[in-house]
Parts: sequence; C-alpha cells; structure tokens
Amino acid sequence: MEKTTYNRQKLNADIVHIGLGAFHRAHQAVYTDLCNETMEKPWGIYDINLFGSAELVDALNAQHCLFTVVEKSASSTTCRQVRSIAGALHTPVSGIQAAIDKLTEPQVKIVSLTITEKGYCTDPQSRRLDVNNSLIRHDLTMPREPQSAIGLLVEALRVRREKSLPPFSVLSCDNIPENGVLTKNAVLDFANQLDAGLATWIEQKVTFPGTMVDRIVPAMIPEQFAVIEAQTGHADPCGVVCEDFRQWVIEDNFVAGRPEWDKAGAMFVQDVVPYEEMKLRMLNGSHSFLAYNGSLIGYEFIYECMADPVLNAAVTHLMIEEQARSLDPNLHVNVDQYARLLVARFSNPHIKHKTSQIAMDGSQKLPQRAIDPWRTLQTRNVKSAALAILIAGWLHYIIRAISLGQDIADPLKDEFYSQVAQMDSQWERAYALLRIESIFGTLATTDNIFLNEVQKAFSAIEADGVHAAINCLSGQGKI
Repeated sequence: MEKTTYNRQKLNADIVHIGLGAFHRAHQAVYTDLCNETMEKPWGIYDINLFGSAELVDALNAQHCLFTVVEKSASSTTCRQVRSIAGALHTPVSGIQAAIDKLTEPQVKIVSLTITEKGYCTDPQSRRLDVNNSLIRHDLTMPREPQSAIGLLVEALRVRREKSLPPFSVLSCDNIPENGVLTKNAVLDFANQLDAGLATWIEQKVTFPGTMVDRIVPAMIPEQFAVIEAQTGHADPCGVVCEDFRQWVIEDNFVAGRPEWDKAGAMFVQDVVPYEEMKLRMLNGSHSFLAYNGSLIGYEFIYECMADPVLNAAVTHLMIEEQARSLDPNLHVNVDQYARLLVARFSNPHIKHKTSQIAMDGSQKLPQRAIDPWRTLQTRNVKSAALAILIAGWLHYIIRAISLGQDIADPLKDEFYSQVAQMDSQWERAYALLRIESIFGTLATTDNIFLNEVQKAFSAIEADGVHAAINCLSGQGKI
C-alpha cells in the first residue's frame, strides 16, 4: 500500500471541510495528503457533516482518521492510505455550536465544501439565495443555530469579525458553474438579510476561489467495500474505490494562504470558467444523458451503458458534435482527445457508478448540463438532437418514477408530483414539467424550437424506446 511519511502530529485544522462524502475523501483529501509530503508544514483537514447518519464520522474517528483509497483503471489497481484528515464531527450529535467553534479557531485558513448543488440553497435559474428554502428560512430566524452550510458560514464569519480574527477563504469543490461566484452570492445574500455591515466585511475580506474538480467516485456499495478488504486484508468502512484519473483546477485567490496542491498535480489558474464549462457539459452532461436514458433501458451502471453500441455512439456524438461546440471557442484544449478520454473512463468496468446516483437532483443539474449548452447551440445554429434526448430522457425518468410510486431524489419532487398528477397524457405530464421555470426558465412557453425538439424526442422514446429514438434521429441525420 502506498502512503505518505510526513509527521501527522503536526497536523492542525488549517482547512475545515463541510461534507464528508466519498468524493471529498477521494479527491481533496488525496491532493492534500500528497502535497503534504513535499511541504515543510503539512496542512490538516477537519471534516464536518451536517446531515445524515453519524456512522461515517464515528468510524473515521475510531480509526484515527486514516482511510483507504483504491484507484482502479481498466487494467491496474493502486491502493493508498490517506493521512491528511485531522478530525471530524457530526453536528446532529455534537451540536451546531461545535461546528461554529471549529470554524472560528484562529488557525483556520480555508473552509471547503462538497455539499452538492442543493446544499447552496440557491435558485437554479437566478443563481441567488432562495429565501424560501426551508433551511434558509430557519437560519434567518435563528442565525445563531444554523442548519444550512450557508448559514453556518455566515455565523462563523460573524464571530470571526466580532473577535477580530482573520477571515478565511471559502472553497467550493462542487460541480457547479462558477461555483466560487455562486457561493459568494449565496453567502452575501444571506448576510445582507441579517446585517449589511457584516455583508460588506465579507465582501471586502473573504475570497471565494472557483474550482473545477474531476474524479469519478461512485457511491460505496458492499461489493466495493469487499474490494478494499481484498486489497488491504482488513475492512475499512471509510474507504473509497474510484478511478485512477483525477483533476483539480483552482483559481489562485486565497486570502490566508493555501497548500501547494500543484505539487500533487493540481493547476492554479486565473480563470477556471473555461475548464469547468468543458467538464460540466462534456463529462457531467454526458453522464446525465446515460443516467436517464440508460435507466430507461434497464442499465444499473454507466459502464453497462457504454457497452451498448447505440448509447455509446449517441453519447460520443453528444460530447463532440454538441457539447464541445457549445464551449468557448478560445478554449485551448483538444476536445476530441478529451472526449476519447471520457469514453475510456466511462467504459471502465471496475468503476461501479450507478445510473441512479448520477440521476439524483436533476432539477439542480439540468440547467448547466443541458439548458445552457442548448441555448448556446441555438445562437451558433448547431443542431442539438442529443441534448433534446437528454432532456426527454429526464422527463420520462421522472414520469415513470411517479407512475410507479417511487421516491425521487430531488429537492423539487413535491412539485413534480403535483404537476404530473393533474395531467392525463404522457406529453401533458412532460409539458407540465417543462413549465417549471426554476429548471427551464420560460423556454417551454416562449421557444417553439426548444419545445418541438424535446417533444419529438419525448414522443420517439414513448413510442418505441430509447434505442429506436436514437436510431430514428440518427437516420434523419440529426445524430
């Protein structure tokens, strides 16, 4: 097993991370661990979970915050022990004050986040704080006892200002366009609701670097835990199995310093946007295409979708002929080569990435993965049939789940049910979903091209299934 050798006794909570998920453990924790090996003073990460079960935090603390990351390519396996985490707490057990106290320790320089799109409590269309979000409503009423990550950040910054402690940088590591800007806006919107002076202080003193993160890290299932035990000879409830590829592009804008993550392969740049747009559209958009349409066919994992020649060809077309052509024309990246890399990564049979995991929270993901590129392609007079199939696949996925009485992992699921329940035909149900402005804006009622493309794809899937719909549009020269 590979592992670093720096002195862990020197670790402090220089970084507090909110969201102790598998991706964080396989990505930011690994980069920090590797760069610590080359630095005179190592940086420690203290993890905070705001929701869910306490089991992961308890297990991590019980094993001295050491855990295993198994990196698997199609042909090789690397096993490493990660040593960069200094501690962890779970606020439903420890209380929110313990998290506030940790964020207000003087040495904290960075607070990083992997809380998924919905954790920012913003409206997907306006990208501003959703003051009607239940967590935000609670936190504005009881700001000293926050429940949301945004409320926690503002309360910690209020205390730091009150105690004349230095500010920290807030580092979003979620797959969201301009995640630094989004986080800054959410924090400032929240602070302005409480104290304009605090909001001004945050705007002047706190930085919100943007990032692009990339590593395929499936949710852990028993089969994956068995892989770890087979590789190491012992069980590790905090371990992670992921692909061998990793990438991190970071805006170099830190108010209180940062680790030398570039020594572990990260890139520090002035503008992250071109990189994150490429990744969100070509990788994440293609993942969503496979998640919804692959699920409709009956595939459980992404690699199974890629073994289907029709889906493989369609998603390759989506990457190269649609998503890539929606990007900044000044992007100095070989998009064909990037697409080939994505196809190889998606096809890795050792990475059990569930279509159902990727399909979660579609209302938060579709705007940047499908709607934004669709709008750009229209301005460039580029056909967007595969994007229409992506959107139609999502519509069928949601309608099918409702018809079967299945739970939908999406913050708008109640609205989905109320909209669909009032309609009789499949297309009426689809049209009701398309009129949800927080996802689609007014496209369904003001843009006939959008509506016609999506309706054609939706009807083709309804009539003959995903394969036939793709083949039909291929035969018409659209894919």
